[in-house]
Amino acid sequence: MVLDEPGPPPGTGRVTGVDVAYDDERDLVVAAAVVLDAASLEAVAEATAVGRISFPYVPGLLAFREIPTVLAALEALPCPPGPVVCDGYGLAHPRRFGLASHLGVLTGLPTIGVAKNPFTFTFTAPATPRGSTAPLLAGAEEVGRALRTRDSVKPVFVSVGHRVGLANACAHTLALTPAHRLPETTRRADALCRRALWEAAGTEA
Repeated sequence: MVLDEPGPPPGTGRVTGVDVAYDDERDLVVAAAVVLDAASLEAVAEATAVGRISFPYVPGLLAFREIPTVLAALEALPCPPGPVVCDGYGLAHPRRFGLASHLGVLTGLPTIGVAKNPFTFTFTAPATPRGSTAPLLAGAEEVGRALRTRDSVKPVFVSVGHRVGLANACAHTLALTPAHRLPETTRRADALCRRALWEAAGTEA
């Protein structure tokens, strides 16, 4: 993991969201990658990939279930993705190597983890205004930040994955949340992978 690069500035170039959906009964996993123009947040490109679940569900090791299909979706994109925002963790992981870190090291891309909950870590609630942060802690170690993306709304939990600093990762997350708690990258990748999973499951019905 490269932790001493600040990463690209927010609101420039392209930024990509990735997400994964499962159908355990059919042994299906679908990944989606959605590329946005970082300034306008307009969609530039998207791709999906369908695979088989090749690794059992083990808390803390979800990257091994998801990475092969996520890589296939990224490889199917018609353009470079820019930094990648994952719906999950980077350094904020019991092994300090969550999905965002795993993906970043494998691809060499700058990656950020933006999670919906703090996993096993502790934090003090940040102040209520949008943009407020508080350290996400493993003991005395800061592994990420709780970030308020909407006034008085539950924070998200940002951690670095690879080739992005924590302050810059939070700035990217704020740039991607002009109207909602979750980044536009995550919202759109989530919708796309759910739709693709429904279509893939339908073909196997």
